[in-house]
Amino acid sequence: MPTPTKRRKTNKHQASSQTVGSLDFFFGKQQGDKPKKPEDEISIKNHANGHGGPEDGEVKESRTQSLTDEEFARKLQAEWDKQDGGNRNTSVERQPDEDSPAQIIGTGGPKNSGKLLSDNDSPSKPPESLSRTEKCPDSQDTEVLTSTKDTLALQSAASAGDALSSNVPFDESPLAFDPSKYVPNLKRHWAAEGGNASYGLLTRCFVLVNSTQSRIKIVDTLVNYLRTVIEGDPESLLPSVWLATNAISPPYISLELGLGGSAISKALKKVCMLDNAGLKALYDKHGDAGDVAFEAKKRQSFTLRKPKPLTIKGVFESLVKVANSKGTGSQEFKQRIVERLLQDAQGAEESRYLVRTLCQHLRIGAVKTTMLIALSRAFLMSRPPGAQFDIKLQSDLAKLKKEALVEVYGKGEELVKACFARRPNYNDLVPCLLEVGISDELLLRCGLALHIPLRPMLGSITRDLGEMLTKLQGRDFSCEYKYDGQRAQVHCDEKGNVSIFSRHLEVMTDKYPDLVALVPQIRGESVSSFILEGEVVAIDHASGELKAFQTLTNRARKDVAIGSIKVDVCLFSFDLMYLNGEELLDRPFRERRELLRSLFVEIPHKFTWVKNIDATSSDSETVLEFFKSATELKCEGIMVKVLDNVPSQALQIENGEMVAAEATPEPTKSTKSTKKTKIKSKTTAAEKAEEKEKGTRRKALLSTYEPDKRLDSWLKVKKDYNISADTIDLIPIAAWHGQGRKAKWWSPILLAVRNPTTGSLEAVTKCISGFTDKFYKENKEKYNEETGANLISRPSYVEYPYSPDVWFEPQEVWEMAFADITKSPTYLAAIGLVDENRGLSMRFPRFLKVREDKSIDEASTAEFLAELWFKQEAKGGGRPVEEGQDEEED
Repeated sequence: MPTPTKRRKTNKHQASSQTVGSLDFFFGKQQGDKPKKPEDEISIKNHANGHGGPEDGEVKESRTQSLTDEEFARKLQAEWDKQDGGNRNTSVERQPDEDSPAQIIGTGGPKNSGKLLSDNDSPSKPPESLSRTEKCPDSQDTEVLTSTKDTLALQSAASAGDALSSNVPFDESPLAFDPSKYVPNLKRHWAAEGGNASYGLLTRCFVLVNSTQSRIKIVDTLVNYLRTVIEGDPESLLPSVWLATNAISPPYISLELGLGGSAISKALKKVCMLDNAGLKALYDKHGDAGDVAFEAKKRQSFTLRKPKPLTIKGVFESLVKVANSKGTGSQEFKQRIVERLLQDAQGAEESRYLVRTLCQHLRIGAVKTTMLIALSRAFLMSRPPGAQFDIKLQSDLAKLKKEALVEVYGKGEELVKACFARRPNYNDLVPCLLEVGISDELLLRCGLALHIPLRPMLGSITRDLGEMLTKLQGRDFSCEYKYDGQRAQVHCDEKGNVSIFSRHLEVMTDKYPDLVALVPQIRGESVSSFILEGEVVAIDHASGELKAFQTLTNRARKDVAIGSIKVDVCLFSFDLMYLNGEELLDRPFRERRELLRSLFVEIPHKFTWVKNIDATSSDSETVLEFFKSATELKCEGIMVKVLDNVPSQALQIENGEMVAAEATPEPTKSTKSTKKTKIKSKTTAAEKAEEKEKGTRRKALLSTYEPDKRLDSWLKVKKDYNISADTIDLIPIAAWHGQGRKAKWWSPILLAVRNPTTGSLEAVTKCISGFTDKFYKENKEKYNEETGANLISRPSYVEYPYSPDVWFEPQEVWEMAFADITKSPTYLAAIGLVDENRGLSMRFPRFLKVREDKSIDEASTAEFLAELWFKQEAKGGGRPVEEGQDEEED
């Protein structure tokens, strides 16, 4: 069939003579209704599409209106709703606003059929008429919208969200805040959406916590929030704690979200109608993914889908689904969950904290210790419905003096912290708190358990041997080699099942199958179950020569087969915390060490004890020689541990103060400083009486094992604390926003060496140590984010694969101290000079001073950094820093 000839278009356009019925006529015909009279209808002329239609063969220009797409959608929605059942009209009130278009908020029924908040960035203006029967000559007049919960309804993406939750004053003093005033209304509000606490309530808490730098205020806000959830919806307490601590599982359970930045970016672009340029512009301006989501949600125009309000429990369960999603199609599944969460977020603040949670960078300062304190205080004053445990009356606590209140709080806090240190899992702690509250039974329920790592005890830092001898004057102590290896916690049950955990509570069982196979050989006949601690060190099994930590890192991390092991290790054990079903934490260190060495079997070069000597503060020469021998064997230094709980007879109590009976002269103290000490020790009778009331100035050092505490009972003296060590001159080039107390400053700060050959700056390390508060303030003023002073966009001459929050204009040189130089896959400084694939970094960098006498052209070079590496290698070797490795001192 031949193609019909196309007609040439002429300029003589005439409207079609075909009669077009109204929308009411169309819907009425479908439902068998009688069409409405023409005089009761409004003829809609859509200029955008170029169509026009006469009504009953007659065009009525006086009744024809030009509508935008938004107005047409409103009109269409109203007519659909009317046909679906006009008996569910919703009263809508428009509030005038000088700076922005009208705000229209639906108020009918438990589930509002539609909410609308027009935004300044929206291209459309609010319509002049939203009803067929009413016209609003004034913006304050009442208008009527018709809608149902089952049909499409206009919804503002930037609506205020959970208005009821946003008015709860969580930032009041816990002694004045009364959850019972708010819980009944909140529960009625939650009942309409399924019964669980809304995510808006948690968001309200986040907003208030994020608005203050005061640690006291943060704790108070969390306490009030937790009390409200405990009394209103106990089921949402555990999800609340996980979300507030920016985690969904403990470290020893591998449950990671596995979301990349692209997934969140795609969701934001899709939900908030952004393109790549718009998203990039927002990120360049704000630098934080949560802030980008906040601004994007505010700018989002209208959607025809009414969001389903998020609940705390629902958000947490969605995150767990994301983490558990594996295999084919998992990325698409995760993407849909993220998009649904962002679609259902009510208001910009919910979007902000949802995205920060998805990025695992919440930035509210509610760290582990803060949360434990808040939980203890919340359960001290509140309990869930039906619980019978004792609580303190708020009125009674308000009558206490500050010191008495601190004492009451302190007992509960220590109990909760002790439980979490022994069993660091909120899934265990929170349900127990809901059942028994703050009581001694809590410690029984949350005691040590096999295959659940306890948080390790930590040693305090001492700068030299003289300081260590002074702290332990008159005490019996043990000096141990501090091996350059990886701290390991070994668990074994009665069936012979073995688990090995790192210092950070991560599972290392698959990494060390040779140690797992060794356990049956080292366990004595009388040992059924145990938890011991030691240091895993790379070693030559034939000669017993210790190797550097760098060698140990060459082992694979997972699925290691015994037959393929090329790096042999030895476990140097030093403590025993659990034996045959009994905790040993309260036993003195001397007793724990004796049990370890008498009940376990030593296997040379595979399983043995840390080398040690027992000494007192009078054995300074012996301790010094032991320290030298440790450093010569490539150890990091020595650990010094108090042996017994009871101080030796060399210490006597005089006037409530513990003093040495025969003071041993400190090797590093001068005569002048000794005189100062004598003068300072002269106190009046009144001062002595006051000290006697408060207790001893110098607390007796206990030799018990204290999980998750850094005490003077354990002291570490490391070779890198030597003040005569090498320093390096680095250039500060970038920084991140600080956390917690440092949130208003730049911390950490990225530093670089210069490469004179290429003219580039090569990032070498991040530093958080050595800065005073005064320096932080001055540095923040110098590199000012508000004014943009001394800040630049990402420079092309900097070699660093990641994106800090801000980039500094290179103009200063800082002198830095460090522990040792390390190989690193993250930092590209001196790459190719020592290793073809890795650059160089440094462990434990510490700021010393600003080199005002040097320009950036005189800063240390990559070649100098490489020379420090080779110099270090000649003395004993370094260790690499892997991506994500915690550089906090162990």
